[in-house]
Amino acid sequence: MITDSFELLKLLKKAGYLESIRDPRWWPNSGTYEVIVGTILTQQTKWEKVEKSLENLRINDINSLEDIGSLDSKTLSILIKPSGFYNTKAKYLLGVSKNIIKDFGSFEEFCLQVDRDWLLTQKGIGEESADSILCFGCLKDFFVVDNYTARLLNAFGYEFENYAELRDWMVNGVLANKEKIDELYGKGMGLNEIYARFHGKIVEYCKQNSKGKIVVVDKLL
Repeated sequence: MITDSFELLKLLKKAGYLESIRDPRWWPNSGTYEVIVGTILTQQTKWEKVEKSLENLRINDINSLEDIGSLDSKTLSILIKPSGFYNTKAKYLLGVSKNIIKDFGSFEEFCLQVDRDWLLTQKGIGEESADSILCFGCLKDFFVVDNYTARLLNAFGYEFENYAELRDWMVNGVLANKEKIDELYGKGMGLNEIYARFHGKIVEYCKQNSKGKIVVVDKLL
């Protein structure tokens, strides 16, 4: 049994996570507009399929939210087809891209000014997606929790009523042990980096140690 999220962080780090070295904050190309695209495309599909869609956009010189917003829905649907549910996702992606440019002028200003409430008004953006964009795209201090997080903690005997309760439990353990986390890593770390890497550790572990919807925690104990 673990008593807080800091103990979970220690177990995951001791077990060798993160394994990925693709990005310091785990999500590929963190701090770029691609996080917004990836967040929408990864809904109900595997990341490997999202990467194919992102590559389709790159080879067709679609390299910004402005570029995406200039496309018609049919063209965008074809480019992101590998991600599945492509007609719906194209509609969501076009809407978010156009609204960001309309309300903020650029991705850079969006990152500086956006808040969670604005994101939650966008079609196709729920709590997990909003926090993903804020954490990995805007590099703000938001912790992302997901089904993997819930299943992992369930394996340790925890159950949570909703997304907010789960996220608060994860955040509180970090905030209460910030100095210990710095000691664990041997350096001072910003909350964004901690939150981002912690989420990545959980996803990596659960992908490798799940039987259906059950997460096996033997390797952590």
